[in-house]
Amino acid sequence: MPLMIGLGELLWDLLPQGPMLGGAPANYAVTACSMGASAAVISRIGSDENGKKAVSQLAKLDLNIDHIQVDPLRPTGTVSVSIDDFGHPQYTIHENVAWDFIHNLTSALQIAQVADSICFGSLAQRSETSRATIHEILQVMKPQSLRVFDVNLRQNYFSRDVLESSLELANVLKVSEEELPRFADCLGLHGPEDAVVPQLARKYGLILTAITRGSRGSLLIRDDERSDHPGVATQVADTIGAGDAFSAAMTLGLLAGLELDIINERANRVAAFVCSQHGATPAFPPELKGLFIKSDA
Repeated sequence: MPLMIGLGELLWDLLPQGPMLGGAPANYAVTACSMGASAAVISRIGSDENGKKAVSQLAKLDLNIDHIQVDPLRPTGTVSVSIDDFGHPQYTIHENVAWDFIHNLTSALQIAQVADSICFGSLAQRSETSRATIHEILQVMKPQSLRVFDVNLRQNYFSRDVLESSLELANVLKVSEEELPRFADCLGLHGPEDAVVPQLARKYGLILTAITRGSRGSLLIRDDERSDHPGVATQVADTIGAGDAFSAAMTLGLLAGLELDIINERANRVAAFVCSQHGATPAFPPELKGLFIKSDA
């Protein structure tokens, strides 16, 4: 089984129907684990009830929780979420929380050295402490491992320096169609999608770029190879965590050496299922669990 790590924010999404565990890197790890990978989260929680509940829930899912730090001073992260009529979330991300202060511990460096993939984003780099830790952890990974930069341009929690330094550490990029123009503009890149993506790949040495398009599917680009998928129709409960689930499924497909079209179709199926459920980490049905990793039983 591949070892896949979510590195960054672990938090509670405060949804209209109640709190649900979230944070993009944590969602990535939960999806990976649900689909048969060995998965871990590197993050930081408070020594409060929310932190205890987060660790307990992840442990029940068989995730490796040994690298989730406990902050004695700051609370576990929370995000206030409202949902519009189309299932699209609006976030208010609260500051000065535990995941802003992820420390660089020896155990985190050790597991990073044997990881097959680590997914990280820009949000957890809003603080200098967590940003420095994320960079150091990524730098000790095996050269052949996948370092997935999943862009999340939330509020004002990003800068050109954060985006550029993240791209320099990554070899896989995932960005939404909605965020791509803003992302490119921040980097000083201009032009249509077909012009911007090759520039990013050349400049930062990316082996694959994924552009997600919501209900209209996704585009995967690797060198001169392109895979365009129209998406999978579903009844949307909310779209929280769908992009993170797509990233995890896509990574599993890349690690399995599958063709881009197969990866794209299966990743869209996984994302569509998450959209059909409330929250970012629903329980997966049996037909999705074995899409990338087959049981020996």
